[in-house]
Amino acid sequence: MTTRPAVLSGPLQPHGHPSRVARALLGLCGWSVEAPGLPGGQGVILVYPHTSNWDFVIGVLAKWALGLELRFWGKDSLFRVPLLGRWVRYLGGVAVDRSSPHGLVADTVAQMRAAAARGEHFWLAVAPEGTRSLATGWRTGAYQVAVQAGVPVGLCYLDFQRRVVSLSRFVRLTGHVQADFAAFADYLGSRVGKRPALASPIQPKPPRHGLDRRS
Repeated sequence: MTTRPAVLSGPLQPHGHPSRVARALLGLCGWSVEAPGLPGGQGVILVYPHTSNWDFVIGVLAKWALGLELRFWGKDSLFRVPLLGRWVRYLGGVAVDRSSPHGLVADTVAQMRAAAARGEHFWLAVAPEGTRSLATGWRTGAYQVAVQAGVPVGLCYLDFQRRVVSLSRFVRLTGHVQADFAAFADYLGSRVGKRPALASPIQPKPPRHGLDRRS
C-alpha cells in the first residue's frame, strides 16, 4: 500500500533577519504571513497558486518580512544583464544552464548537497505551474529535486481571498508521484489566487520528450 507523505512536526529553525519594513508594507496592503520556521538547512518550497505578476511582489515582500534566504530558478539570460543580473542574484536567483549535460535537476541536487556539506542553507522556492496562464498541471523538476536530494518540501500558498501568505506545512515525500500529488492537492487545492480561473490543476504535467528537466 502506498503511504501518504509524512507531515513534519518537529522543532523548526527560526528565520534569519526579518524586515519590519517589508512586514509593515504587507500589513498596509492587508496581508499577513504565517511561517513559524524551517525544518532544516535544505529543502524545496512549492508555491501555489501562480496566476498573476503580483505573486512575485507579494512573495518577495513575504521573504523579506520573514528574513528567509531562498533560491529560485531564473533564465540564464537575466543574469547576463549587469544591473538586472546583480539584482536577481541578490534576490536569490540561480541561473538555469540548459546546456548542462547533467540537467537542471541533477545540477540543483548537487548544489544542495554541496551547501549541506559546507553547513549552508539552500532552500529552493518554485512555482511549479511554471506560468501565470492555465496549464495542464505542474512541472515536476522541483519535485524531483526534493526526491533525489532527500529533503523536505514546504507547501506555501498565496491566498488572495484571505490575503495570507502561509508556509507552515512541511512534508517528507514518499517518492510515489500520485500519492505525493494527492497530498499537495488536499492541502493547496482550495487556495484562491489573484485570478482563480488561471490556477492549474495540482497534478504532474506530462514531461516533454519523456523527461521534465525544468521547474
